[in-house]
Amino acid sequence: MNVLFISLGCDKNLVDSEKMIGLLSEAGYRIVDKESEADIIIVNTCCFIHDAKEESIETILEMAEWKREGRCRALIMAGCLGQRYHDEIARELPEVDAVVGVNGYPQIVSVIEEILSKNEDAGTSYCLPSLELLPDSLIDQRIASTGVCSAYLKIAEGCNKNCTYCVIPSVRGQYRSFPMEDLLKEADRLAQQGIKELILVAQEITVYGIDLYGKKMLPELLRKLCLIDGIVWIRLLYCYPEEITDDLIQVIKQEDKICHYLDIPVQHSEDTILKKMGRRTTHDELVSLIRKLRREIPDIVLRTTLITGFPGETEQEFARMKDFVRQMKFERLGVFPYSAEEGTPAARMDGQIDEETKNERLDCLMRIQQEISADFAASRIGMQLPVLIEGYLYEEDIYIGRTAMDAPKVDGNVFVIAEEELMSGDIVTVTITGANEYDLMGDVFYADEFAE
Repeated sequence: MNVLFISLGCDKNLVDSEKMIGLLSEAGYRIVDKESEADIIIVNTCCFIHDAKEESIETILEMAEWKREGRCRALIMAGCLGQRYHDEIARELPEVDAVVGVNGYPQIVSVIEEILSKNEDAGTSYCLPSLELLPDSLIDQRIASTGVCSAYLKIAEGCNKNCTYCVIPSVRGQYRSFPMEDLLKEADRLAQQGIKELILVAQEITVYGIDLYGKKMLPELLRKLCLIDGIVWIRLLYCYPEEITDDLIQVIKQEDKICHYLDIPVQHSEDTILKKMGRRTTHDELVSLIRKLRREIPDIVLRTTLITGFPGETEQEFARMKDFVRQMKFERLGVFPYSAEEGTPAARMDGQIDEETKNERLDCLMRIQQEISADFAASRIGMQLPVLIEGYLYEEDIYIGRTAMDAPKVDGNVFVIAEEELMSGDIVTVTITGANEYDLMGDVFYADEFAE
């Protein structure tokens, strides 16, 4: 029986999707990529912000057409949207046969079997295990879907931060770390499959282990991951600034496999807004941390995210945030307009700002960042940088890859000219010859020791 799988939202959701795909394949289901061939359609949904909810609902409705008019016999909603709105789904989306919550993905095979055994009028089934539980790691079942080069390693579930704008704790529960031995086994298995870049993710990775071991164990986990043969790059995403310790900085500095790249979501620069957001840092603490990181690791590349138009944000506060961006010169920056999510404290705050103003402020920050990014990219010209090859563009006769400075999907690419054939997964040294705001161009200098 054929299954079409659609994974929406973040990379943490993608890991859950890969584990479901592995379970289905092990159970004899055939994974297809065309709606017309699918007997079962599974959509792993997101509900982090309004746009993500809209995308999830639109995708479900689009797939429902294939259930009405095609061969599809079952439509399943998995992930965050179903977890958050499971009561409403049966009323508003009767086309959905089953809702699988964020902790329910290990039961995906039994959910499908139950649907297929019921009559058409049986109503919506639910698989919503307690958010206090930690799902099975499914180390042996997971099938990485991000290609032959990179894979995400989700090291924890949930979040304890309770930022006033965020629904994650209510949707995914409190912070629960996966046992270190399971993560090391999963990383080793990915390495055996040819993965060269491990990207550590969670809602927050910096407090990894505090619930299991009574202290922050990310530095220890990193030291052990660096011992795994085949893994060349280890990348860290979602590091809350207040939790970055000197020990973690030294591990990044000392271990050759850890990319000198750190994702630090600061969300705002002004103390009044940071306090309203429920964040646990101040402007001065953020500046101090950024300066320390650049002092200790001079070639580090910093990525962050900012939110514009948070309730009560004044023109003066926004002007100071612009100054903050100019002064800190983040090499990578994403900006999002504030989204008032129902059920969050921020949605009930006075001083809600109109969408036009939010987006004008977003555009203003991105114009500033574009200049910063262009200057940084131009400074790479003439350098020789290791590049992980990810594909080949036939029409342009050019390879595409990334440096250690770039995370997949969110950062730039390197377009590489090579005289010899390269394979996805090769790491080659490239002389950078050109740049635009976000991407680099270059020629292969020589294939390094990791090339296939």
